[in-house]
Amino acid sequence: MLRGNYARELMAWTFIPVMLAGLQSGAMAIILIKTFAGLPGTTEQNLGLAVGTIGASAAIGNLTSSLWATVSWGRQKVRFIVWLMMASALCVGLIAFVPANATGAWMMVLLVLMGWVFWSGVITIRTTVWRANYPGSDRTQIAGRLASVQALVLAGAGFIIGWLLDEFSNQAGPADWAARFATTIGIEDISPTGLGQVAFRSIFPVLALFGIVGAIIYARVRLRGQSRLARAERAGEKHDRPSFNPLAAFTVLRRDRPYRWYMLCQFVLGTGNLMLAAPLALVLTEQFGTSYLVGILITGIIPLLLMPLAIPGWARLLARIHVVRFRAFHSWLFVISGLLFFTGTVLDMMPLMVLGAITIGIGYGGGVLAWNLGHQHFAPAHQDALYMSVHVTLTGIRGIIGPYIGVLVYEWLRPTGDGGWVFGVSAALTTMGAIGFVFLDRARRRATEGGMPGPVQ
Repeated sequence: MLRGNYARELMAWTFIPVMLAGLQSGAMAIILIKTFAGLPGTTEQNLGLAVGTIGASAAIGNLTSSLWATVSWGRQKVRFIVWLMMASALCVGLIAFVPANATGAWMMVLLVLMGWVFWSGVITIRTTVWRANYPGSDRTQIAGRLASVQALVLAGAGFIIGWLLDEFSNQAGPADWAARFATTIGIEDISPTGLGQVAFRSIFPVLALFGIVGAIIYARVRLRGQSRLARAERAGEKHDRPSFNPLAAFTVLRRDRPYRWYMLCQFVLGTGNLMLAAPLALVLTEQFGTSYLVGILITGIIPLLLMPLAIPGWARLLARIHVVRFRAFHSWLFVISGLLFFTGTVLDMMPLMVLGAITIGIGYGGGVLAWNLGHQHFAPAHQDALYMSVHVTLTGIRGIIGPYIGVLVYEWLRPTGDGGWVFGVSAALTTMGAIGFVFLDRARRRATEGGMPGPVQ
């Protein structure tokens, strides 16, 4: 049963990430800027705000995790996940129909945000499926392999999207037949941006179709002990159950002091890290003048390609040590990436921007494992979704704060030519989070050696 479920999940995750390319914040920020800049009603300021919202969309969607944990409580988990996947795919497909003006830009932002709202339910619930289906000794390796497949497929999809949009925008290659087709059906003036809009409106329905196929494949996954898990959830104490009220989930933090400290350090680190994406897209487009493909390479493809290379090593490390100790080592990569982006922007050196993307990709390789599985170092089995919903909700809160702080700091400093200092602010916050994990790890080890409960155990 384990092998069958793993095979089905692996097959599903060769299709689903293609759909996720239509939600991925780095790529969508570049597409938003280059597709809607100069269209009726758009300004640099409202495009910057829209880009900030795109950067925050995944985390804003995570604020609904307690809703999905509540609705799925005591119900068929796999079936619920499949419907959420379908809803996310529908949002991606509808992006093709937004109008070519400022309203259309914000409609795109709204659809990306809704897609992430549904996808946050998938993220919240699937860890329960992993915990039930795979032994603890194998879970980290399996999660790492699935994440590697997702990263590779997402990177490939991003590359193809960026290449197609560049080719059509340049009215070369594939744009030749598009021009003939557009003239034939009478939409040669579809928008002021020309044939790039033809490609833009053709790509997203295809992405949605891949997501639907992946969801159909995932529907064949079987959850081990589904009936037993449902009975345990229904029979649990009232305080063990998730609530529609996101704040109710924070009762976990009141009861579990170690998890509270872990979440605090994660919040500071994550806020600094989430500041990067939106200003990075703006800097690459405005300062370096990158094309669709180059911009998507740095914001999305390079980090995604580095993740599968880094994941096996990170998975072996996380399988041997506590997640707090793991974070005490791993978090410094985000500090380094922020400093590289800062230096590259100030010195106007594109190679440093590429090196920053490489570094953050290696960091993401470990982050995707710790983010999905770290809460299981604290949570009882029947409260897995509850602990994960707390983690995802906090990610949503810092996801609202981080990108908007990044955009506001960048817009404030840009008139003086010091916009790159936003990456220095990001590096300062990630440094604080990394130092926090170091102190927590030392306290945890002292408590373990002394046989006394510590702030983190």
